[in-house]
Amino acid sequence: MDLLIVEPIESEVLSWLQARHRVRYAPELARDARAFRQTLFNVRAAVLPPQLRIDSEALSFAPLLRAVARVEPGLENIDVDACSRAGVELVRGAAATAPAEAEFMIGALITLLRPGAGGGRVTTGRELASVTVGLVGLAPAARSLSAMLSGFGTRLVGYDPTLHASDILWGRWRIEAMGLRELLETADAVCVQLPYYSRYQGLFGERYLPQCKPGQVLVSTSHSALFDEASLAMALRSGRIASAWLDSVEPGLLDPGRPLNGAPNLHTTSRLAGYTQESRVRSVWAVAQRLDEILSQTPPLARELRVAVSPPHGPVSGPAPLSAQPDDLPTDGAVVVEDDEDDLDPPRPPLSAEADEARLSPSASVEPASDPASR
Repeated sequence: MDLLIVEPIESEVLSWLQARHRVRYAPELARDARAFRQTLFNVRAAVLPPQLRIDSEALSFAPLLRAVARVEPGLENIDVDACSRAGVELVRGAAATAPAEAEFMIGALITLLRPGAGGGRVTTGRELASVTVGLVGLAPAARSLSAMLSGFGTRLVGYDPTLHASDILWGRWRIEAMGLRELLETADAVCVQLPYYSRYQGLFGERYLPQCKPGQVLVSTSHSALFDEASLAMALRSGRIASAWLDSVEPGLLDPGRPLNGAPNLHTTSRLAGYTQESRVRSVWAVAQRLDEILSQTPPLARELRVAVSPPHGPVSGPAPLSAQPDDLPTDGAVVVEDDEDDLDPPRPPLSAEADEARLSPSASVEPASDPASR
């Protein structure tokens, strides 16, 4: 079998893939993790829903697997390091959701900057033309967001731990590069769209949040694990941060006993930023085209296997050579494909899609533990 599709996808995309490869469409496997693993043995690529986890144990069932794909945002169900070691490529249509995410952040900013957004308090609102907005992370949505905010006359400052302050991308997108501390001290509003890796956990914590500009508003489409719960709760309760909007909240974050339970002026949504009809179509076609390329170019050979003395779950997959060069790999080592706008037009689909060009230059040389302001 070439391709296993567990995530429900549009019928025209499914038909296009079925005409080119041997495809099994089985969304029912999302409810049966055991049956899913048993199916992986002869699968070369898979499109997965968030309910199914791919880790080293699951990969031991899949000696032929070359790629796993997610149509919807998020990689929390995929062990990036395990996929890197096994030479399994992660395919996403991240750039396809960029326009929708940018629109969402603009709407959230306007809401939080208007009177009454902070828990019903009567405050004087602000206009986008008069504020400084800080962009943390040059994710694909950053280009669309910078263009929209520039149209309002907004001053833009930015920080990305993987991009040097002298990079030409800052000037091309009309963003003034700053260290993270300086950005938080300067910006009236902050938009966080930094891709989440484990080393970034708690990046926004007691080291930075107490120094942010008083009355600042914050919008984040990044995983909530980027924020230290206690520090964010303290900043909200003290009024240091006037209000915050988190669009990707981990389960249980607001449960009783957690620091953010009952925190004032905190708005949460469940990954609505990129969830539009248009972004869905762009994303699914981008993923389908990349999977078609992988299946057409990669021979159906098993990865190099290491035989354990008593393998508990079948063969254990060992490392295989990666096609990308080390400088091309993301910071966590996995081969992550972020489709640019040229890749979003399938060879022969009935629908075309465009996504904004995005440039990410991940590098493992910069760790959140170091002071970004020193860059």
